[in-house]
Amino acid sequence: MRPLFNTAKLDPLRLFFSPNLLIRRKTTFVSLPSLTCPNKTLTRIQTPGVFHCKEMAAVSSESAAGAVVQVKDKIELTEVEKQIFDRFVNTLRHFSLHTELRVAGGWVRDKLLGKECYDIDIAIDNMSGSEFVDKVREYLLSTGEEAHGVGIIPRNPDQSKHLETARMRLLDLWIDFVNLRSEDYSENSRIPTMTFGTAKEDAYRRDLTINSLFYNINTGSVEDLTGRGIEDLKSGKIVTPLPPKDTFLDDPLRVLRAIRFGARFGFVFEEELTKAAACDDVKNALAAKVSKERVGTEVDLMISGNQPVKAMTYIADLTLFWVVFTLHPKVEPTVSEECQRLCVAYLDAAWNLIQLIGGSSFTGEQRRLCLYAALFLPFRDTIYKDGKGKKVPVVNYIFRDSLKQKASDPETVIKIHRSLEKFLTLIPLLTSNDDTQPAEVDMGMELFDVPITSKLRVATGFLLLEVKEFWRAGLLLSTLLYPSDTDSTQDFLEKQFELDRRRDLFKAAEDSIVNLGLEKVWDLKPLVNGKDIMNVLHLKSGGPIVREWQQKTACMAACSPRRDCGGMP
Repeated sequence: MRPLFNTAKLDPLRLFFSPNLLIRRKTTFVSLPSLTCPNKTLTRIQTPGVFHCKEMAAVSSESAAGAVVQVKDKIELTEVEKQIFDRFVNTLRHFSLHTELRVAGGWVRDKLLGKECYDIDIAIDNMSGSEFVDKVREYLLSTGEEAHGVGIIPRNPDQSKHLETARMRLLDLWIDFVNLRSEDYSENSRIPTMTFGTAKEDAYRRDLTINSLFYNINTGSVEDLTGRGIEDLKSGKIVTPLPPKDTFLDDPLRVLRAIRFGARFGFVFEEELTKAAACDDVKNALAAKVSKERVGTEVDLMISGNQPVKAMTYIADLTLFWVVFTLHPKVEPTVSEECQRLCVAYLDAAWNLIQLIGGSSFTGEQRRLCLYAALFLPFRDTIYKDGKGKKVPVVNYIFRDSLKQKASDPETVIKIHRSLEKFLTLIPLLTSNDDTQPAEVDMGMELFDVPITSKLRVATGFLLLEVKEFWRAGLLLSTLLYPSDTDSTQDFLEKQFELDRRRDLFKAAEDSIVNLGLEKVWDLKPLVNGKDIMNVLHLKSGGPIVREWQQKTACMAACSPRRDCGGMP
């Protein structure tokens, strides 16, 4: 593969993505429009991660055939689970308590699906969680066993903790305890009024039928009190116990939870649920009643999960994208409504290339922020002005204001975006089979007193200093943007994103960087004293700028030939 133009002088991101470019994955083709997000109607071609604007066929309705899911007839307890539950039953006997104990929610669902789950929530029918934990602790002490980690998690509505939760640690597992409850929601709040309830009331108040199942510890049986939890689990359907619009209006966060579970398990949405999730009333309630922190938490779970593309496709198809990823009201240039489809297309391409490369090349955090960088790539040149008139990347606004994520997330994603054009300049040099060194490396910087034979090495080292451990994320996105070498006379369908070739390109550039000894160049020991740098720069105190220059001098020393022997260090 070779560049079709001088990437140092032209903007490769805008040139490479033309409205007609296709990505080909086996028999799947994905249309990628230009970065300027033109106001066009895109068409979903094939699943997953491609689009259609006229109808929401990607969000499977009740008429679509749900997945056939293997569900166990009964729950098989591990030895640790047996021992824990035995302690609870013995507590009831010790104090002659007429109390029923149930494991609720996700643990039951996952066990029926044959998956291990270590998140055990106990629902109690006639006392609070803290009261029962006190009984368990007292019983354990009577047997000579000490209770560990006993505590109370106070209610925190902004974090979806509507009820005080008791917690303790048994056999290295954390167990949460709450009472069964019913809920009553006011019109303008997703924070319900909580009262003691029956098991059936508790089941019906939950977000989805597949999450409403109980495992009765007293009887050792599964309870399906909505009458369709197991059926929906077997048929792979996402359904709410109560009418979906009422369920979502009570707590609009349930829309995002439905999307997350639908994507995670590959389940289809009930038709009525699909209509409710996309209706204006629910979208307005999601924007008004749910804190940005909770939205950000759900989105982060989707991006970090096993089906991030499917989750973002659902968000786009349900017309929730701009509710979730709100932009500053005054952005430059103006962003088209249909730009959401381009965001999903970038995410899809990045996700598939990561799968081809292999997960071991990325840590969980590197993969997570690489996917965010792909999702927000169409916004890389979009800015807004803050109160002081300073131009700020809109990616910063999305992370800090729309999702309330940690401050380091937008900083890293913006660095990845800014590294792309430099990577595009370096890729043909790093992957060249020609042993001759380039006469010049145009990276937008002056490399004074650097021999020609070392300029590629030094330029690459400086670039890696900018993005540090996230350099592979920048390299991956750059290989997606790298121009194809297909001839203009070839058939239209041959001008596609060939992900297997992109993988080979990534690997070649990655190997070159590793062979140059630059993989962790930012960890090199500084060779210049910080006080000396402060004196040269006339600084009164140290800080990031001193550290930056220490790294640069270390990089220069490592990347340049040694004057005494003329060889590489």
